[in-house]
Amino acid sequence: MLMDRDEVVGDALCGGFLSWRSAERLGVVGLHPRELGGHAVTSLALIAGEREATGPLPAPGYGLSRRALDGALRARAVADGAKLVIDRARAVRPGMVEGEARDRPAETIFFATGKHDVRGEARPREAKDPALGLRVRLPANQRLQEMLHGRIELHLFDGGYAGIVLQEDGTANVCLALRKSLLAEAGGNPRALLDRLADEYSLFGERMASAPADLAVDSVGSVPYGWIARDTAPGIYRLGDQAAVIPSLAGEGMAIAMDSGEAAARAWLDGEDAATFQRRFAARALRPVRTAQLVWSLAERTSGARLLTALTASAPVLARAAMALTRI
Repeated sequence: MLMDRDEVVGDALCGGFLSWRSAERLGVVGLHPRELGGHAVTSLALIAGEREATGPLPAPGYGLSRRALDGALRARAVADGAKLVIDRARAVRPGMVEGEARDRPAETIFFATGKHDVRGEARPREAKDPALGLRVRLPANQRLQEMLHGRIELHLFDGGYAGIVLQEDGTANVCLALRKSLLAEAGGNPRALLDRLADEYSLFGERMASAPADLAVDSVGSVPYGWIARDTAPGIYRLGDQAAVIPSLAGEGMAIAMDSGEAAARAWLDGEDAATFQRRFAARALRPVRTAQLVWSLAERTSGARLLTALTASAPVLARAAMALTRI
């Protein structure tokens, strides 16, 4: 049984970019992002203030909306025999998912609710100034497509960053990870915060110039970046962000979702209990998550952002090494 909270597949808060390894993994099951209309991405641009450094990716990645990807994956699951039910999980415990429509007993639960917690399986949030996630979709226009053609951009701010990449329909997905204090300084208004960043950082402002007045802003608070599940309740295999929350600038969140799903399925088929699987996966996730945390800790400071940009420009091999170390 596949339980999804939305009858119509929409865009998740995070996502929109698939690394080269994620593209290969999808291709194995016949869902290559290129065939789903994905926008080919061959380079990474790091932008700190007025400074920009660009380097090639090890292999092409793809800009692809979660709406397109998740829709294709769900359709494939149903075609392969999964029974789809639409319901929202209110709580999870061993042997039971409590839904809004009704409770659903299950001997085994593959738990994948992304960055959103449910009762019974919450992740600790201990940061004094926690991270929050924002996402907007900029409408398609020729200037934006010219600026973003073939590349993914990371705009580094004091206290956070924004990733921007074109999607299959020519729109641009803008995902931000920012400290909560920045939102407080903007009066708690996400749009006011985006406008302020666009005013302070001119290159980011150029990308946001096409944002309509009624731009929808999706948000999630207190994202536990860096958290890794080292244990789990009996019969509950934690997947994706429920297994390890890697800082989004690594572009590896979707790969962790796919990898943990495949590893959990193999563990279950081999008779490996959930706790053993979780410990094994935690050990594999440690290096990429810790490396991405280190990069983020540099990127969210002005001096660190300038250093990363300078190193990317002068020593591209270091950027490629960082990309390799953040792969699962």
